[in-house]
Amino acid sequence: MTSQALVVGVDLGGTKISTALVDVNGQIIAHDYRETQADKGQAVVIDRMLDAVRQVMEQADIPKAQVRAVGIGAPGPLDIHAGVVIAPPNLPGWRDVPLKELIEERVGIKTFLENDANAAALAEHRFGAGQGCDHVIYVTVSTGVGGGLILDGKLYHGAEGAAGEVGHITILPNGPLCGCGNRGCLEALASGTAIAKRAREVVSRGAPTVIAELADGDPERITAKLVAEAAEQGDFEARKILSEAMNYLGIGIASLVNLFNPQVIVIGGGLSNLGERLLEPVRRGVARHAFAAPARTVQVVLAELGDKSGVLGAAAAALTQIEREISFKIS
Repeated sequence: MTSQALVVGVDLGGTKISTALVDVNGQIIAHDYRETQADKGQAVVIDRMLDAVRQVMEQADIPKAQVRAVGIGAPGPLDIHAGVVIAPPNLPGWRDVPLKELIEERVGIKTFLENDANAAALAEHRFGAGQGCDHVIYVTVSTGVGGGLILDGKLYHGAEGAAGEVGHITILPNGPLCGCGNRGCLEALASGTAIAKRAREVVSRGAPTVIAELADGDPERITAKLVAEAAEQGDFEARKILSEAMNYLGIGIASLVNLFNPQVIVIGGGLSNLGERLLEPVRRGVARHAFAAPARTVQVVLAELGDKSGVLGAAAAALTQIEREISFKIS
């Protein structure tokens, strides 16, 4: 591949579609951002994706022939080999949608599908905080907890393409119920959803806290971001909630360190905005719970790509597939 190789990355989410024309170095040449309008149905969403792909090529004024591939990062569950979106909860009405085939046929460019968390892992490995490392684990801590595994320089999918579900490591077997149906998952203890739920419980029992005041007395307005704001103001209960959640995150990440012995753990997602309030307890948890040798080796850092990780990840997935095909032909 030359530096002139271009791909289109499409980050498909329940509320937005972010699309970019990207070169091999991760430079965004043209970008389109629009609402998904998922409530209008599958056909409307796919039309909006196709229009966004065309828009970024038109913005850059390049011929379609110069675009080597389209990469799509989409919420799971997926069958990435068949290119099928199975039944994502934030895309109502989508069931067994052959998205790869539909986009490829209508835009006329080879298309690849990848799980959105895996795509973000590829982006940080190729363009962000994991550059130069062959063993990288990406953990996203936001509404939920997800992840992606880069092992020996390659994205690891597992036997069924379901590897990397780090949010469903069991931390407390008798802990709170998780959305997956199990109890005590990392996601049920350390996600933004878990933090907000815990804060509502604290407010409901009448504990002295500014959380209720910041939410204007409406429990439904309590979010992890609001809890973080209360913690910044020195609120004891808010700080306690965040401390507990980040301690659980540290325990979960220590398990990953023991399992995979990575060079770097990259933490992204909305809660990464906590910065040192997140990193310090996680690093402490790794030092306390992981084996000494891998704990000394691993670096725990924040993701570098921010809100570009999704679209750059989709582009990275396309670039990776193209490179794999070229390598296969040469060998």
